[in-house]
Amino acid sequence: MKVMNLVQAINDALDIKLKDDKSIVIYGEDVGVEGGVFRVTEGLQVKHGANRVFDSPLAESGIAGTALGMAISGMKPIIEMQFDGFSYPAFNQIFSHISRFRNRTRGKYTVPMVIRIPYGGGINALEHHSESPEAYFGHTPGLKVVIPSTPYDAKGMLISAIEDPDPVIFLEPKRIYRAIKQEVPEEAYRIPLGKAKVIQPGEQISVIAYGAMIREVQKAIALVKAKGISVELIDLRSIWPIDRETISKSVRKTGRALVVTEAPQSYGPAAELISIINEEAFLSLEAPPSRLTGFDTVIPLPLGEKHYMISPERIAAEIERLISY
Repeated sequence: MKVMNLVQAINDALDIKLKDDKSIVIYGEDVGVEGGVFRVTEGLQVKHGANRVFDSPLAESGIAGTALGMAISGMKPIIEMQFDGFSYPAFNQIFSHISRFRNRTRGKYTVPMVIRIPYGGGINALEHHSESPEAYFGHTPGLKVVIPSTPYDAKGMLISAIEDPDPVIFLEPKRIYRAIKQEVPEEAYRIPLGKAKVIQPGEQISVIAYGAMIREVQKAIALVKAKGISVELIDLRSIWPIDRETISKSVRKTGRALVVTEAPQSYGPAAELISIINEEAFLSLEAPPSRLTGFDTVIPLPLGEKHYMISPERIAAEIERLISY
């Protein structure tokens, strides 16, 4: 076991798969020589050569489109969109072609590719550098969408994503790239996509979150624990497919549910999760399911960003409100 942060765990997964599978290539803006803006791919070009890890032009649509051609021709491209908001110019390729190609060819072709995207706010960045676009991708048939919250999960989920025959959007919460360290096996291992994880069992309320919000919820749990509140924390991990079974089983036990997401509220992942809770556990509910989300606005620039982000205190207050309902 080695102690790794999220960046190191992702880099390790990429390194392992590059060694194992010669059909894999990695590319994107500044991905090769510099190792990416966040240095996630640092050192991989030196190890595996410039033919397999390389820089691309500043053209996200071109990056995604060429990766599609590679994927249906027998390769396994892993591409990086430098920031979450930079993925928008590639939407046509992703939504019109990459997500649909298996269906379009009636299963003759699959699209084994991974689109890595540093995502989310909390780093005092510029516009288009702090987006939460998971709802766009999760709403699109043909795509799998996953978001790790720990180094251990990041490595295991990325290896599974690379080996998946279908396109996977791999969203990496940039605010926790180096905020968490954890023991991670040095060998390859896999975490199934579409499977949530109960991080902490509890009896009175189920809190469902993912990505960087897991840490904020854990801080909130510490605040309410002193008041005798028992919280069950679920890390969703996969935006799509969704693990309905784990969610419904938890809420049927606790009778209360809170969903915490950084994405804007309207038509977001939290609404989908609450719909699942109502469908699967309605008769067990002791309070209406609630959500804490980002606001329905563009995430503010650095001076105002703290007012947008969800604090542990807000989460704790909502947990207490639901408990006393």
